[in-house]
Amino acid sequence: MAAPCAEDPSLERHFKGHRDAVTCVDFSINTKQLASGSMDSCLMVWHMKPQSRAYRFAGHKDAITCVNFSPSGHLLASGSRDKTVRIWVPNVKGESTAFRAHTATVRSVHFCSDGQSFVTASDDKTVKVWATHRQKFLFSLSQHINWVRCAKFSPDGRLIVSASDDKTVKLWDKNSRECVHSYCEHGGFVTYVDFHPSGTCIAAAGMDNTVKVWDVRTHRLLQHYQLHSAAVNGLSFHPSGNYLITASSDSTLKILDLMEGRLLYTLHGHQGPATTVAFSRTGEYFASGGSDEQPEVDFSGPPGRGRSVESVQSQPQEPVSMPQTLTSTLEHIVGQLDVLTQLRGGSHRNQYHSPRRAPGTTTQGSAKSRMWIWGRTLTKTVSILEQRLTLTEDKLKQCLENQQLIMQRATP
Repeated sequence: MAAPCAEDPSLERHFKGHRDAVTCVDFSINTKQLASGSMDSCLMVWHMKPQSRAYRFAGHKDAITCVNFSPSGHLLASGSRDKTVRIWVPNVKGESTAFRAHTATVRSVHFCSDGQSFVTASDDKTVKVWATHRQKFLFSLSQHINWVRCAKFSPDGRLIVSASDDKTVKLWDKNSRECVHSYCEHGGFVTYVDFHPSGTCIAAAGMDNTVKVWDVRTHRLLQHYQLHSAAVNGLSFHPSGNYLITASSDSTLKILDLMEGRLLYTLHGHQGPATTVAFSRTGEYFASGGSDEQPEVDFSGPPGRGRSVESVQSQPQEPVSMPQTLTSTLEHIVGQLDVLTQLRGGSHRNQYHSPRRAPGTTTQGSAKSRMWIWGRTLTKTVSILEQRLTLTEDKLKQCLENQQLIMQRATP
């Protein structure tokens, strides 16, 4: 394994436990536990605290396809090819209740933010909503015409989004149970979808190697990324909403800066397809899983300062009085405000934001690594992004003052 660079994500320790491909990962709300599911039919709960033993839960009779912690962290849901959903208590006893949720493979399970209900998606072409208490069936959404790969609640619990092999992403109103809109821009099966933390946008990954971001209020396509060379299997928003990480069958993870619409990092290490990825609820870590034969989990500490910060930081420069600089500064502010309002729920502009592409830095991982927990690569840059407009406004003020002085001197 190459020595980790200070400016890149580093892998400091790993766990071994799964005997087959890792299909799904999810962090608990306090980041003390990480759950992972596998083709080996076992659910593992890993403890972030060093020297702590992991829990192995057996119960499913076929591959586990999805896992999700409840908002409180007291429950853990898993779905399987055995057509059942199990609700676990993630402690040493590993008690669970199981129920047959669908007539085919359960592909996705996700708790509502209030913890009172959860949604499932299946190869039986349906999306179903259940009450957490006693796992009571509430209602079904059934307009997809092919397998449904993923379904998620919006942060406020009022909407549900689903992704399907019918090449559509559908937005549903939970109360009316009606389809609000269908997004049909993907050229292949849609493998994964999730809401932006603000609830104003959704991002979807597809077999057409692309990631697309839409505004759920206007239904306009905000961003389109085609950076992977194979199918994109999963994605996860950073809690700040500024970043998106993707996992692909090309064996890489990519971290995208949504504010600037560009690639920050390309991360290597998985020997086969990267099947799943998830940020922790605090944004300090992210975990990824792959389809390698001997899965592992790696932990990494926060990296030092370097390109991960410099690549997105706007450095203040000496004031310049030239009109060209003034014009460039104004354009920069308008561009930043446009993307920020689109992704954070502000006033929407009737403008398509075309993401700028930039070659990302590359981190080579261990050839033996299969499932990783990566350290905090981006937390420090969040505050820097928040400062970007302030720095630019200061620069504009200086330019205006210098321009005014030049005009005063030029006046006889």
